[in-house]
Amino acid sequence: PRSALNVGQMAGALGQQSRRGKRLHTGYGNRTLPHFKVHDDNPDSHGFVKSNFRDGLSVLEFFFHAMGGREGLVDTAVRTQQSGYMQRRLINALEHIRLEYDNTVRDPHGHIIQFLYGEDGIDVAKSDHGEAFNINRLIESESIVDTGSKATKDEITNISKKYTKTFNPRLTSMVNDALHKSNLSKAGLEDVCKKGLELYDKSQVEPGQAVGIVTAQSIGEPGTQMTLRTFHTAGIAEKNVTLGLPRIIELVDARKKPSTPSMDIYLDKDSKSSKEKAIETAKNILQTTVNDLIIHPVETDYQTKITLTIDDTRLKTRGCTFEDMMAALETNKKFKAIGDNNTITLQLVDEADAATVVALRNKVLKTTVRGVPDIQRLTLKEENGEWLIQTTGSNLAEILSVKGVDKNNVRTNNVFEISTVLGIEAARNALINELKATLENQGLEVDVRYLMLVADLMCHKGHLQQIGRHGIAGTKDSVLARAAFEITVPTIANAAKLGEIEELKGITENVIVGSQIPIGSGTVDIFMKTKTKK
Repeated sequence: PRSALNVGQMAGALGQQSRRGKRLHTGYGNRTLPHFKVHDDNPDSHGFVKSNFRDGLSVLEFFFHAMGGREGLVDTAVRTQQSGYMQRRLINALEHIRLEYDNTVRDPHGHIIQFLYGEDGIDVAKSDHGEAFNINRLIESESIVDTGSKATKDEITNISKKYTKTFNPRLTSMVNDALHKSNLSKAGLEDVCKKGLELYDKSQVEPGQAVGIVTAQSIGEPGTQMTLRTFHTAGIAEKNVTLGLPRIIELVDARKKPSTPSMDIYLDKDSKSSKEKAIETAKNILQTTVNDLIIHPVETDYQTKITLTIDDTRLKTRGCTFEDMMAALETNKKFKAIGDNNTITLQLVDEADAATVVALRNKVLKTTVRGVPDIQRLTLKEENGEWLIQTTGSNLAEILSVKGVDKNNVRTNNVFEISTVLGIEAARNALINELKATLENQGLEVDVRYLMLVADLMCHKGHLQQIGRHGIAGTKDSVLARAAFEITVPTIANAAKLGEIEELKGITENVIVGSQIPIGSGTVDIFMKTKTKK
């Protein structure tokens, strides 16, 4: 069974070759190869291959195809490095995390990272796609052998109550709904619930289990299968989102600024219904700088004055006025702004050298006239009859104060910003959602419990920490573990200077000195009191 694409490439045409998500552009001066005329718009000169694999490619087509294919090779080589390093950092940060006898997840110093593993204590390896058991499968097997009359609503409710006491709320409601739909007899229901409860008890995590290492491996391993390229939303070159491996690395690194910050801004009930109202709100959000409103280039004598010529059409489309511009420029004390119908002359207070004037000019061009700083672009989108605003650039704190925005539903992909504006709990949830979305986008199934553990570990100190050497892995108490990870000599030297003590509580230290590691059966110590003869 071959796909349409395969058949098409063999019998029809190979199609457009691409590099970095765009077609092949200039390699020589204003042309791809010296075989073409300068400024040639013909698709042939930009890597469109008209031949197919049956008849074979021409020499130039073959070369373009090789250009496209080379990206894949480079990508693979770069990706394995990046992914391998990320996995090493994850392992290092999580290796010592284990399940204790009170069902909490802790590090060797007894700091609690989760009160209950994955919030339900289910071992992912023993589960059925993340659920302790598949209730529908149990009901189906039972219905084949089930005899007797259908149980009444009350009987079902009672049986359900009796067996689901220990389940988490989600599983409880799933079981309850399934039982009510099942049409089984009372005895059959009892059987199903007994089996379910047994499976539930069997799929619990066990104390001493190295949940940290399993987590690190479960996130690290799919990293090798992910793509590196940034993905451009079809047709809009501006709104590109970082996806795949770079995004995951960005998240576990707790970067202050993601490489492609973006927001989804939902509007309040007055604004979301009509496009006009949404556009009005959008104008108050989109950052408009002096640079966006003037005719270039800016005139200056590089000593005493800068002259700005205002573009009236731009002023209208951005919904600004001449007064807005004057107001924005009057805050600066280094010059006096003198307005004259559509030119503004900035008279410098002190005569300055060229470099100072250029710096001042650039600062003036960046001055915000209207809207929220850092929101460079936005698009309006209609989702089931309601309008929302998607932006390039993120500024959560200021967006929340814009009129027409639903304050309870503003989303950004900048987790660090969420932690500063809304606090650590919000950041933890955002981190889980971002990781989940990125992995699902790549078509990988990683259980949410793993993502929760990573997010909880990154947030457990009350502020966002990265996984690498400036965060979890680098702040370990153990000298040997820190030295074995990165920056070896300075670590040991500082530890000697401060007289640190190695307690041999974690994994790496015990491996280095050849002792038993405190995971699994190694978590148990036996104390004995021998009888001494008098």
